[in-house]
Amino acid sequence: MRAISCLLLVSAFTGSMAQAGTVAAAMLVSQGVASPVLGRLADRLSQRRVLLTACLGHAAGMTLLLVSIGLRAPLWVLIVAAVATGCSSVSFTSFMRARWATMVDKGLLRTAYALESMLDDTIFLLGPLLVTVLASAVHPAAGLAVCALLTTVGSIFVALHSQSEPTSQQAPEPTPDPESEPASGPATAPAPTRRPERALGVPGVWVLMIAYAGMGFQFGAVDVTMIAFAEEQHASGLSGVFLSLIAVGSLIAGVVYGAVNWRLPQAQLLSITTGLLTLGVIPLAFVESSLLMAFLAVVAGIAISPALIAGSTLLESLAPKGSLSEAFSWLTSAGALGIASGTAAGGQLAEASSSAHAAWAGVAGGVVALALSVAGQPALRRSRPASEPASKKMAVQK
Repeated sequence: MRAISCLLLVSAFTGSMAQAGTVAAAMLVSQGVASPVLGRLADRLSQRRVLLTACLGHAAGMTLLLVSIGLRAPLWVLIVAAVATGCSSVSFTSFMRARWATMVDKGLLRTAYALESMLDDTIFLLGPLLVTVLASAVHPAAGLAVCALLTTVGSIFVALHSQSEPTSQQAPEPTPDPESEPASGPATAPAPTRRPERALGVPGVWVLMIAYAGMGFQFGAVDVTMIAFAEEQHASGLSGVFLSLIAVGSLIAGVVYGAVNWRLPQAQLLSITTGLLTLGVIPLAFVESSLLMAFLAVVAGIAISPALIAGSTLLESLAPKGSLSEAFSWLTSAGALGIASGTAAGGQLAEASSSAHAAWAGVAGGVVALALSVAGQPALRRSRPASEPASKKMAVQK
């Protein structure tokens, strides 16, 4: 919603889609870079502190961006304001998935992630429509202003929901002095001091990040495919319909996937879903009618939610428990950068040739995700780092 609102507002005031794209890209890239940092801070300090602090910075950045655009400031000023806005944009999907892992039982986690994915798809359907209507019917700045309001209110509400907040990593307690123990008391081994484990230290997290980047590349290329195909059919208005039908397919599949109690390992489910994701895009390169494209758009979206749900469930079992916010932020950033790359590559191919070539770029991204999910099975099947449950087990035994 923010990116679309930014595109609409900048283009309305400057008349330049190139400048609008530059400003929106600056916001998205800075958000992708900053998200893991904010996730790490949330794991160390608490999500509440990060949410409340970031929403204030985000409101200031949004205000600066709105004022700069309204005053028709130079492009570099708009980019600075967009970067400030992006750097203070918390990855809500990452934070919420970490909260689900804290709030629900292990057996219900996949269903919780399915619900989260359904809500994402619903927002993907309604959000762009909402800001487009606001920008065209109310004021070009209305969409971006509503985004700022939703982010601020949402941050405060989530921050106040303490029951679901993951426990932050605290500094290790000081090691007791053995000489201060009573002579008659039993000897107690000093508690080892150890730096909290980071998500990037787990090989399986890297596998998921690269797989998500491949899936993101596919999503970006497929979006371009739909837009380019609609233009080739001289019906550019159908591009929004095609994109919405992809979300419809993903939404339906998310409901089914979350309701079924799958007995296959999550790592194997990830390989199956990424394979279906890749196969679903191949027919897009051969379509010649709008009606068939509408049907195949639903087919192309069917495996999206299941693949993302399987990846989220795997990440929860792989990442160190105290680094879930950071881990999910890395996953979100990898996917976002993949989408940006896929959009750029698909756009170049579609402009140079046709929508079919953009579709083949999407297939290539899916192949990368599939290859990583298959080759990385050993890393994906490992459970959470052994040091964490071991320490918990020792504490229980004592």
